[in-house]
Amino acid sequence: MLTIRPSGERGHADHGWLNSYHSFSFAEYHDPRHMGFRSLRVINDDRVAPAKGFPLHPHRDMEIISYVVEGELEHHDDMGNGSIIGPGEVQLMSAGRGITHSEGNPSADNLVHFLQIWIRPRQQGITPSYQQKLFATADKQGQLRLIASPDGRDDSLTIQQDACLYATLLHPGEKVIHHTATNRYLWLQVVSGSVTANGTSLQQGDGAALENEKEVTLIGQEPAEVLLFDLS
Repeated sequence: MLTIRPSGERGHADHGWLNSYHSFSFAEYHDPRHMGFRSLRVINDDRVAPAKGFPLHPHRDMEIISYVVEGELEHHDDMGNGSIIGPGEVQLMSAGRGITHSEGNPSADNLVHFLQIWIRPRQQGITPSYQQKLFATADKQGQLRLIASPDGRDDSLTIQQDACLYATLLHPGEKVIHHTATNRYLWLQVVSGSVTANGTSLQQGDGAALENEKEVTLIGQEPAEVLLFDLS
């Protein structure tokens, strides 16, 4: 079964400096029908104005992934980490028993577009940690590149949950297939462009939950970027 979460039905918050779309309930947007999917709790599609950002704020007991689509994102935290990441780079922060961080747009001219993703950890109170990695375009083009996994295999980021995140870039007509193991669930998020998923059309910003599907076949319609979550 494939259930679409249409882009136009997401929660929306426009704070001037921040334009954000919420696939699941977040902050002042609350919809009991959309509280997450399995361990996946948040997908926020964020655009931050030049020289603006989120000031220092705390998190705990959450795996937080920032996936940059356009522009640059600057990160600082109380563990001493500081970095600027751009398209193709991904950061993963395991908040554990508590971390304080800030995120902002270091550019004076250009916005930054990124997805902020929260996944519940399998264990609470762990030691906080920070990772970041660049994933080459060539490794995602026409194939599913493993971005995060519980064991860090294939040079992926290590996430504290039984969850795998893949990314792919598809030209029109290009196809990838992901086989689903027993008792696994999939979430698709179309970052840009459009694809078909098992014959169903998905547009930029759309999400889709897949349950009791042995596999998913993605075919590019327009040049597309897609994230695939494989969840327990």
